[in-house]
Amino acid sequence: HLRSMRTPAEMIVGLVLCPCGLLLTLTGTLAPNWRQVSLVPDQPMDVVWEQGIWDICRERQSTHDRLCGQADELGYFEQVPVRVAQGLMPSSLVVTLVGLVVAALGVRCWRPEPRHLVAGVAGLVLLLSGLMSLVPSSWYTQELWALPAPPGSTLTVGYSLVLSYLGSCLEILGGLALALSFHHCCKEH
Repeated sequence: HLRSMRTPAEMIVGLVLCPCGLLLTLTGTLAPNWRQVSLVPDQPMDVVWEQGIWDICRERQSTHDRLCGQADELGYFEQVPVRVAQGLMPSSLVVTLVGLVVAALGVRCWRPEPRHLVAGVAGLVLLLSGLMSLVPSSWYTQELWALPAPPGSTLTVGYSLVLSYLGSCLEILGGLALALSFHHCCKEH
């Protein structure tokens, strides 16, 4: 009887990984640094343009002067990968929150026994949310060098894109871990 009072390991793993994934994905969605454009012709050598999915910032690295809300003169925000990211990243965050609420109800929610079926469904929802944020991150990475930039400038991956990738992977792993709860559900029946 004491053994049944313990929360299964896969549920704990899911409930640790998914909120971490949510935080990383949230940071990646909001921070304006999916791509860095440096060594821009006709600009000082230490100027870096940081492009996100919502904003473009210009930073002078020697003085750390940063100015966001820069004009989109090259049509960066009109590009399909940026538009898709603007739609899917916030949607993924909402689906993750829904999945975490369902997971909390399934894992314990002040009951002596976890609800394996509910936790498994939460795992599938969280897996979906991870895929929803992985798609725009992957597509943006694929098109990173094709997106408009001043000719002759240097392009690099920004930290927001890396955080979005990591967050997506954590949500997928956490969702898969919670989905393992279906195994207990099948054993009971």
